[in-house]
Amino acid sequence: MMTGNLRPNKQRARNAIMLIWIVMGLEVVLLISGYLQYELLNQWANGGEISIESADANDSREQILGIVYMIAYILSSVMFIQWFRRAYYNLHQKTNHLSYSEGWAAGAWFVPILNLFRPYQIMKELYNETKNLLLKNELNISKSFSTNLLGLWWTLWIIGSFLGNFIFRFTMNAETIHEFISATTFSMVLNILGVPLALIAIKVIKDYSNIEPLLNEINNQEEENEKEEAEEK
Repeated sequence: MMTGNLRPNKQRARNAIMLIWIVMGLEVVLLISGYLQYELLNQWANGGEISIESADANDSREQILGIVYMIAYILSSVMFIQWFRRAYYNLHQKTNHLSYSEGWAAGAWFVPILNLFRPYQIMKELYNETKNLLLKNELNISKSFSTNLLGLWWTLWIIGSFLGNFIFRFTMNAETIHEFISATTFSMVLNILGVPLALIAIKVIKDYSNIEPLLNEINNQEEENEKEEAEEK
């Protein structure tokens, strides 16, 4: 058994959760903005008149929201990966038979093809190995701490990633009013998908963050056992 001390990770979890909440809020705002754009485009497609002021206001709103969302999304991704890597590092201090190095908890997200499955494998191992370790040391853990949501979390993440890439390419190549309407519709679907994805990601972080401090109890147990053995001698 390895006995390294854990590095603080609670604040990283809080930062990631806070930013994911912000991203989720922006998904809702973008959904509303997308609907307004959808209505405006349909009005134009059906022969209605649209003032230049209305069109400019719509474009400005969409551009500003897009920039704000992108900044929040990047920050939330950075915070999530920082939390994820630290959690895997901490588990490495307690066991020596994990499948990957601590660096892969961050690097796996940026390697093409590998990023379709390796982060999920590491997250699942993080949950399973932590649970096994705590149970082995007879530490009480919540019944809600399980891998049940991890598959759904990763499925939504993959769908969202592919849909986002598709929407970006489709929008860049859109030329007709009907293509812009379709692009707006696809974007609204992506916004809707982002809400459950954010909620599940928050729960995944919270569940593990609540359990992680128990790993330090293993050290406390070992220290007590060593004291008892010394006293017996």
